[in-house]
Amino acid sequence: MSEDKQTVEESKMTEEDQMVDNAGLNMSGHILIRDVETGEELINKRNAIHYGNMARIVAEALNNTADSYINYIAFGNGGTSVDSSGGKVLYRSPRVSEAYEASASLYNKTYHKDIQGAEADSSNKIEIVTGPSYTDIKMTVTLGYNEPSGQEVFDSSTTNEGNYIFDELGVFTNATEFDNSKMLTHVIFHPGQKSQNRVIEIIYTIRVQLS
Repeated sequence: MSEDKQTVEESKMTEEDQMVDNAGLNMSGHILIRDVETGEELINKRNAIHYGNMARIVAEALNNTADSYINYIAFGNGGTSVDSSGGKVLYRSPRVSEAYEASASLYNKTYHKDIQGAEADSSNKIEIVTGPSYTDIKMTVTLGYNEPSGQEVFDSSTTNEGNYIFDELGVFTNATEFDNSKMLTHVIFHPGQKSQNRVIEIIYTIRVQLS
């Protein structure tokens, strides 16, 4: 194509034709729960993203809206049940949606930690890790010997009942009161008991990519 003809063809393109303004925002989550002392992996799996709430919080963060950032990791015990006839563990579906749901939450939250505010330290923190084509939000949460308050001395329960026999976990935004925060992710897993004889570390990673 000659230079003159190319110039003519380019002039026919509208401003809208020349714009490339569509970008896909991809997110995926992974959770690793392990015993700090023994190194035993208790849970290692992917999680579910609440797309409606995540889209809202991204837009609010770009608008510098108050409390539009991750702050809480919440734990619950409502994600599973046991089949009385065969003793099989039954798993509920994560409570996520493509629509914005301000009231979305765990099935039964029994504990949460503030990982950006007063409880943040070297064992409870959020890090941003940049990769070649992605950015990871890496959250580390540690439940020490003395947390939560009121737990059993030993992890010897024979049932999946109890406030600190956890089988669900979620990432929540900041708010003055936890009940006003927004759930961004939810994961259901095999019940595991937190007791005074063990320290548990949770490494929760959300990978963010644009395409």
